Amino acid sequence: MGESRKAKDLKRVPMARPCVGKEGHTITLLSNHFNVRFTATDADAVYFYHYTVVIKYEDDKIVENNGIRRKIIEKLVHSELAGKDFAYDGEKSFFTVGPLHQDIFDFMVVLEEVSSRVTGSPVNRSPGEVEDKKRQKHVQQTTTFKVSLTFAAKIPLNSIAMSLKGIDTPYTQDTLRVLDTILMQPHANRGCLLVGQSFFNGDPKSFVDLGGGVTGCRGFHSSFCTTLSGLSLNMDVATTMIMTPGPVIDFLKANQYVREASMIDWTKAKRMLKNMRIKTKHNKMEFKIFGISDLPCNEQRFSMKVREDGESQTIDVTVCEYYQKKHQIEVSWSAKFPCLDVGKPNCPNYLPLELCDLISLQRYTKALSSQQRANLVESSRQKPKDRTKTITEAIKSNQYDEDPLLKACGIQIEKQLNRFDGRVLTAPTLLLGDGEEVVPNRGRWNFNNKKFINPVRIERWAICNFSTRLDMSHVSREIINCGRNKGIHIDRPFTLIEEDRQWLRAGPIIRVDKMFEKIRAKLPACPQFLLCILPDKKNSEIYGPWKKKNLHEMGIVTQCISPGKHNDQYFTNVLLKINAKLGGINSSVSVEYKQSIPIIHENPTLILGLHISHGSPGLSDLPSIAAVVGSRQWPSISKYRASVRTQSPKLEMIDQLYKPTADGKDDGMIREILIDFFQTSGARKPTQIIIFRDGVSESQFSQVLNIELNQIIKAYEHLGDGALPKFTLIIAQKNHHTELFQADSPDYVPPGTIVDTKVVHPRNYDFFMCAHNGMTGTSRPVHYHVLVDEIGFPVDDLQKLVLSLSYVYQRSTTATSDVAPICYTHLAAQQMSQIMKLEDVSDTDTSSDSGGIVGVPDLPRLHKDVCNSMFFC
Repeated sequence: MGESRKAKDLKRVPMARPCVGKEGHTITLLSNHFNVRFTATDADAVYFYHYTVVIKYEDDKIVENNGIRRKIIEKLVHSELAGKDFAYDGEKSFFTVGPLHQDIFDFMVVLEEVSSRVTGSPVNRSPGEVEDKKRQKHVQQTTTFKVSLTFAAKIPLNSIAMSLKGIDTPYTQDTLRVLDTILMQPHANRGCLLVGQSFFNGDPKSFVDLGGGVTGCRGFHSSFCTTLSGLSLNMDVATTMIMTPGPVIDFLKANQYVREASMIDWTKAKRMLKNMRIKTKHNKMEFKIFGISDLPCNEQRFSMKVREDGESQTIDVTVCEYYQKKHQIEVSWSAKFPCLDVGKPNCPNYLPLELCDLISLQRYTKALSSQQRANLVESSRQKPKDRTKTITEAIKSNQYDEDPLLKACGIQIEKQLNRFDGRVLTAPTLLLGDGEEVVPNRGRWNFNNKKFINPVRIERWAICNFSTRLDMSHVSREIINCGRNKGIHIDRPFTLIEEDRQWLRAGPIIRVDKMFEKIRAKLPACPQFLLCILPDKKNSEIYGPWKKKNLHEMGIVTQCISPGKHNDQYFTNVLLKINAKLGGINSSVSVEYKQSIPIIHENPTLILGLHISHGSPGLSDLPSIAAVVGSRQWPSISKYRASVRTQSPKLEMIDQLYKPTADGKDDGMIREILIDFFQTSGARKPTQIIIFRDGVSESQFSQVLNIELNQIIKAYEHLGDGALPKFTLIIAQKNHHTELFQADSPDYVPPGTIVDTKVVHPRNYDFFMCAHNGMTGTSRPVHYHVLVDEIGFPVDDLQKLVLSLSYVYQRSTTATSDVAPICYTHLAAQQMSQIMKLEDVSDTDTSSDSGGIVGVPDLPRLHKDVCNSMFFC
């Protein structure tokens, strides 16, 4: 391979589309894209002017509140800029069509009623008095701000036209950003909650209670995008989570799942309520919560100045007494509960709970529970016909054609969904046991009276029971009988081990250790497999310690099941996982066994899946987890091995694909995958590597091409001389807003639907594929971007390969929306993240002496006996 492809050479760019696919039968589709027309006679003369905004208080402290910044800019425009039409992103960017009369401005803007900056002297100033003064001077209260506007760039609208012709310009993304900011401006003016390019108007009709004090709020996403058919507006239904508005006490009871206020954990309540905004019932004022009082209202005292007989004196009163004397409000049920502190440090301002309501449209950013997620999925379901109606009505009601800036650009948006032709690829024929072939029906098949293609034999195994609700003998019989029907020979378990009841209330790590003491006592040798019955159906705290003990310390393959009523289908699903973990294959595309997958079976081909899992919202300090899976036993495309590492939180690029150490070795993830491929593929090195990268945005494509691919090349080079393999690098995106609907049918689009015209990129090589069967809501296709294709796949062959890889996921009997390698990276990262949650991960686990990132704890390495297995399945 020539020097030009060595790892040191950078700056690769995404490839252009070679052509479109031809295979499959035609289907007429609709998409939630609305065509945009340019009506201006001289669009080439239209320029956006970008100004950088800096807003400070008089003490030069930067204003951080988004809402206040927007109010300041709105007043500035009307008072100082003659009401010029503008778009402001709420942060540092201000846009106009045509220039302002100078390049640099410095203004002083005065706003009334900016309560967030109201302070009072803590000396002899009662909390109630602070509130009183806020109320009394409510109208006159003013705050002065310093605003600076500085010219930053001149952005031509015609860069869109150039992009649509396939001509790259440095302004295309900037122009789209300006147009997207223009879309959000009227919603900001109406007081909507803005989240990226989505807006939520707070109409209670769009609220859905998810439980736990969390409400799902339905709104819309809108953004412009360049497509093969021109500029289009992408409009989609969106949902965000907000705190359930209303009485604070109702929120706290719901959030902590308690019936009575007396059962509230006030330490948790303080953490949950901090920085939330409330409105008082008695004077309709808004405040931000600073904390919670140490004592209840009827005991919390403060010094208060009063005038008697013309003289001022200070008396001590409780919060209850203050509201009775000053406001003639008798604090009733909340008298025995803490007050909300809406003051400042050293200057508290106490409000009784019963007078406080949570303001609407306050985002809930913590992780949802499994039940809340289930409620969200259920509430988000819409049949295709209902979805298209909702979106079409939204595009009409928002009246974008009346927007002055869009008018100035000559932009008109059509009101009908984009209509075009797609194709439906035929599902691959699957091979099951005894040479039986099946053709999936709407992306589904089953194992009723059928056997696995490559069943394992299980001889040494045991059942470990942490539940008091399940009969192990019954589970054993069902597993053995179900396995026999699927072709798996399962001996009777060596032993059934019940947890000693004395450990039921111990910590999860202790319970697992005590269970293994019994395992060692009862088993003469290491078992081939352990079946674990968890004590709880969902989120069992046993799961993480159990997995760590087996995968890290003991090297034992394990399968966990939940207690409850189990039928044959349940045990079939369990056996799908067990068979794959122990090295078997349940089903596969028949062309894999006939060794007739085009291009792949002609040359040793490694298939990689790459993914990064970040911590849940509210847990941003947890390390991110990078997972890589690689195919093994070429020419198989159904068997994989995983490598999983931690890295710095929120880091978007995988930084340990290649990891040189001080002694000249490589301790990276790709090396493990390459060595395993060589060992399991007849001592062959891959001459072709297909990479599926999940979860990156278009702005990060260059980094994947020039950082991650570079690391993979370096890892290959480190193993020795020889020609580099040819690479095909494909990005798979699910976090997008393009949806597909059948034009002439209320049904979901069929599995295998593919689109590589009209709504795709005007130049780059991308396509949408809906490989799975949409059953619970509108089918969202996966957006595949082919950044590099050195292998040189014909377009149809590459698309059929992607579809085939959606049918080799060993855990299920349905086609997956993502290709199997990406699904496996999610599973591997998720399983290892359970281990990261353990209490015994300490600072000593950092990788400071091995060239790793100091401060980021290493994941426990997998035991050599399980590291090559599909433990994640």
